[in-house]
Amino acid sequence: MMANLVLGAGFHASGTAPVDASAYERYIGRWSRMFVPALLTSAEVIEGDRVLDVATGTGEAAVLAQALVGQRGFIVASDISPAMLATASDRMTPGLFGAVVADGEALPFRDSAFGAVFCHLGLMFFHRPELGLAEFRRVVRPERRVAACVISNAERAPMWGFLAEALSQQLPAERNTLFLSFSLAGEARLRQLMLDVGFRDVRVLRERREGLVASFEEYWDAVEQGVGMMPQAYRALPATAQQSVRASVRKRLSGFRSGNGYLLSVEMLVASGRR
Repeated sequence: MMANLVLGAGFHASGTAPVDASAYERYIGRWSRMFVPALLTSAEVIEGDRVLDVATGTGEAAVLAQALVGQRGFIVASDISPAMLATASDRMTPGLFGAVVADGEALPFRDSAFGAVFCHLGLMFFHRPELGLAEFRRVVRPERRVAACVISNAERAPMWGFLAEALSQQLPAERNTLFLSFSLAGEARLRQLMLDVGFRDVRVLRERREGLVASFEEYWDAVEQGVGMMPQAYRALPATAQQSVRASVRKRLSGFRSGNGYLLSVEMLVASGRR
């Protein structure tokens, strides 16, 4: 663990306190949402499906999946963080959605329980992602697909990569933890992980999206709120160290100026396989 920082289950929420959904939206949600359609397409989610969203976070993927499965379908969302799961539950349609606090490496569901399983920006934080993938495969029905979306390398996700680098300068002993977001960036490794646990017809897609941030202050305010692993690390630093991190990130982001704002792009990998 990082000095002076207590990370809650799942890293992104500090404990059982409610998650600031607005801050999470500005820090991660606005970017992660862009990749949900590719994730659900790769998982082959269809109308009437009973599907599982592992590490649902605030429910970005579950919300769109609910529209796809319709009134005849059902979404089960799991997360190791009760606080995150509570935030996701508030966004879903009662009666068509179930929430389960669960470790993605030891899912409490019977074999072949779901028509599709997907995990959006969670697998890279698993202690042993191969165990998670094996569990995903166990609970999906034969011949159906599992999909997982992970962030590419730090250079291709500057809104988080620059922050990870700046924090690592202040917390060098915690560099590996701070760079967990990018731990599954290798396409070949991700493909092999899926093959090793028995998936067939494995595919790994590179997807890139871009968006405009109106100002540095808009971007940094979400960090200041402390929702997410790296924002929590930032909040735990002394004031002088915080100032140094802020100045470093601002300087590096200046290369992305577009008018009064910042035009940023992010690359993610979407891996999928058939049981």
